[in-house]
Amino acid sequence: MAAAVALALLALLALALRCLRGSLSLLTRARDTCGHLRRFPRPPWRGWVLGHTGMAKSTEEGLQQAEALAERYRRGCQWWLLPWLPVLRLFHPDTLRPVLTAAASIAPKDELFYGFLKPWLGDGLLLSHGRKWMQHRRLLTPAFHGELLKSYLGIFNQSTHVMHDKWRAAAGPMGAAVALEVLDQLSLLTLDSLQRCIFSHESHCQQQPSEYIKAILELSKLVVRRQQHFLHYSWWLYRLSGDGRRFTQACATVHGFTAAVVQRRRQALQRLGHQAWLDQHRGQRMDFIDLLLLAKDEDGNTLLDEDIAAEANTFMFAGHDTTASGLAWLFYNLACHQQHQDRCRQEVQELLKGRDVEDIKWEDLARLPFTTMCIKESLRLHPPVTAVSRRCNQDLATHDGRIIPKGVICLMSIYGTHHNPEMWPDPQVYNPLRFSPENSQGQPPLSFIPFSAGPRNCIGQRFAMAEMKVVAALTVARFRIRLDTARPPRRKPELILRTEDGLWLLLEPLPKGA
Repeated sequence: MAAAVALALLALLALALRCLRGSLSLLTRARDTCGHLRRFPRPPWRGWVLGHTGMAKSTEEGLQQAEALAERYRRGCQWWLLPWLPVLRLFHPDTLRPVLTAAASIAPKDELFYGFLKPWLGDGLLLSHGRKWMQHRRLLTPAFHGELLKSYLGIFNQSTHVMHDKWRAAAGPMGAAVALEVLDQLSLLTLDSLQRCIFSHESHCQQQPSEYIKAILELSKLVVRRQQHFLHYSWWLYRLSGDGRRFTQACATVHGFTAAVVQRRRQALQRLGHQAWLDQHRGQRMDFIDLLLLAKDEDGNTLLDEDIAAEANTFMFAGHDTTASGLAWLFYNLACHQQHQDRCRQEVQELLKGRDVEDIKWEDLARLPFTTMCIKESLRLHPPVTAVSRRCNQDLATHDGRIIPKGVICLMSIYGTHHNPEMWPDPQVYNPLRFSPENSQGQPPLSFIPFSAGPRNCIGQRFAMAEMKVVAALTVARFRIRLDTARPPRRKPELILRTEDGLWLLLEPLPKGA
């Protein structure tokens, strides 16, 4: 009996020592983390309990705050969401570099900011990590090769023609200037293009309702709304709410469409065999699903159907809103600066002179230098994605010797970096010539990161830039874009940079050859 009691006491003592050791380790880690964080300045806050809670808003004023922080602190600052939840807000190449260029396994995306997308997008490139992310990144990279992008240009032209036909119809037979909310129009254009590039599916979503497209737009709105309601952060509470039920239904619609396409293609591939299937499609454009079905890694492993569906859903999500936002703000900036719009128009008209069909060809993309500069400057001034977050699993050293501590959320402010006066003099001024060859020399690469940077940069950035060039070139050639002074925009950063009440512009059709 006494021996049993002694053994029990020894076991309890061992457990107590283990707990004590763990607690000491946590306290030591917390002390070190606080020491590292103290080397970053802390803006005025609400005190130890509330920290900066509620002080960063997704509004016009919130963006102005980000500009002020970048101007005052230049490299980065602490930001406390709660007493136990510190965030490092970074907006300078020197502090961004160690995080953005770290291996994806060292600086994974933070689940707090991206987790709400998981039920919709699954383990696609945006949300996966580790070995799965590396395998998928290698397998997907060929899908964005130049030769394949070249085959998509016809789709970009066709989708743009459809949108322009709608705009001309709205302007009426007299061709009067018409006020249009352009962001929604451009979202339908990009979704139309993506459905054809990914699935070879003609949804005609620019002209008629589509349940699939409606579900994608609904999901984007619901994710933003969930981020704004703290109680909905819990999945079991969220799924009981009206928004949660709508989210589940919209996910079912999107997943059902994608799964049906993948299954149908898989069955066709299995029925014909790999070589016969390739022979049958020789000379034809292959879409995203085709390429993923045929993809194999160095060991001959292929992607599972659910992996293909996750990547297709990710591409639809990441590829439509971001490009639409980039185009909408480009048109806004050109409306604000008619002299730049006129120069773009002249460049495009010279390019299209003498052609029977007004289409932008692959080789034309390199012949639009000033239009490209205008696009880049708009992406600097109004980046579609204003910030990305990482949570590193080891300490990282910055150029000036400070440490970004393990486990701390790093909110890398793309918007703040693009408005940092140390990198960009007069950052509020729209000046496309910043991106001229002579002015670009010596500019730090990480000072311009609309597509992020490093191992986890946007894999579809060449696709997005090609589409933006086509849509922008054809639009300035056919329409004069003016400000709708009755409805000035108030910016609203959500999943992408939107506005509170839409982005309204006046579109005036131009006579052919004008």
